[in-house]
Amino acid sequence: MISGVKSENSNVIAYKGVPFAAPPVGDLRWKEPQPVVPWEGVKKCDAFSASPMQGKPIPFGVYTPEFLIAEKPISEDCLYLNVWTKAHKGEKRPVFVWIYGGGFGSGGTSVPIYDGEAMAKKGIIFVSVNYRVGIFGFFAHRDLTKESPNHASGNYGLLDQVAALKWIKKNIAAFGGDADNVTIDGQSAGSMSVNCLVASPVAKGLFNKAIAESGSLMIDNPLFGATELAKAEQQGEKLAEKAHAASIADLRRMPAADVMRLSGRFAPIVDGYVLPESVAKIFAAGKQNNVPVITGWNGDEGFVSTFKKKDVFIQQIKDQYGAKADEYLKYFPAGTDEEATQSQMRLSRDLTFAASGYKWAGIQSEQGKAPVYVYNFNRKLPATPDFVKYGAFHTGEVAYIMDDLKFLNRPWEPADHQLATLMSAYWVNFITSGNPNGKGLPAWPKYNTTTSQAMVFDISSGAKELPNKDELKFIVGN
Repeated sequence: MISGVKSENSNVIAYKGVPFAAPPVGDLRWKEPQPVVPWEGVKKCDAFSASPMQGKPIPFGVYTPEFLIAEKPISEDCLYLNVWTKAHKGEKRPVFVWIYGGGFGSGGTSVPIYDGEAMAKKGIIFVSVNYRVGIFGFFAHRDLTKESPNHASGNYGLLDQVAALKWIKKNIAAFGGDADNVTIDGQSAGSMSVNCLVASPVAKGLFNKAIAESGSLMIDNPLFGATELAKAEQQGEKLAEKAHAASIADLRRMPAADVMRLSGRFAPIVDGYVLPESVAKIFAAGKQNNVPVITGWNGDEGFVSTFKKKDVFIQQIKDQYGAKADEYLKYFPAGTDEEATQSQMRLSRDLTFAASGYKWAGIQSEQGKAPVYVYNFNRKLPATPDFVKYGAFHTGEVAYIMDDLKFLNRPWEPADHQLATLMSAYWVNFITSGNPNGKGLPAWPKYNTTTSQAMVFDISSGAKELPNKDELKFIVGN
């Protein structure tokens, strides 16, 4: 039994901090999530749980506090989810599951723009789930692989997501939800997580629709590409040596803060269990979970820490791409320093987020087993002079999709509220039926590789040929 809090402005009840697995601490650190220990009486679920172990949230660039987790608490004891609903038991409302981003190293459900009330008011059940990140979520080691009944290690963050989906399958009817009508949606690392869940046999039957906002693992990703298990185990063993830990038991006894200091690259792993092969190979063979998909990316979501002058950029392209350098420079020209800056942003966007979504959409449309709808979010968010340069930045679409503009401190215009109404309506339709289209909305065609029609979201929105299609086609090689 649990209790939640009813909104003062609507009939939505929020249940926050609902445990879906045992705390992954002590001997359960780096183990598949275990069942919750039952409690007596009524558990108060009126506040977000701790966010997963990570560094203190510090605003950077365009990412003001509305995009960040609450500063406290942060803890290994983080496997909790949140439910917003205005349904009654016995109803069968569609279920929407939000998986946050954060580069697999940060993030949590307490981020203000992830509030689920507005979407729940539109008739769906909104669920957001915590999962382990960084070294706690994606640490592999030969001894962990040996002790695992599945002969795998390292994908604990993805297994947390699977455990949450199993909890939803078992329990969501009590909140008025339909356990057979579940849509998963993630952004950035959450989008890559969705891609992994669609590929994974261990997630089969736990959802029937998927939305992936900015990213997948369909091509080699310079920042987040999946590592082979043996390579990830080697990294784990080196980190154990660095920590002077003779065994996994020693590592599990280490304080969480000390474990966090062991830096490395932590992301999904081709472990033979959660991911039997690379995501690209699973999709190429048609072995993924066949579900309708929305996928897309934003116009200005490249990440470039330092821009190179044109001559340095041209030399870098020549060094990196050899015989293909001239073709790269055709799509990403560098006639002036300013042009080189724009090309670096576009190339970063394409390699990190856009090209992998383009690849997914192409494969899904050609296999023809379930429809795919593609979007391009190009609204340059209104901003103060400090932020105007960021344009349609990475994560900028989330507040529109969730109709949560009120949580983001920007000088909104009427066009922004109209866009939020439009985008959230498409999302609710897709969550309900697997088709984003509905009465009074501009037609959003299914994507195919012949016409390459995508929904372009901006001050004026509509279906158009996918922007930047030729450069994306060049990058993915078809």
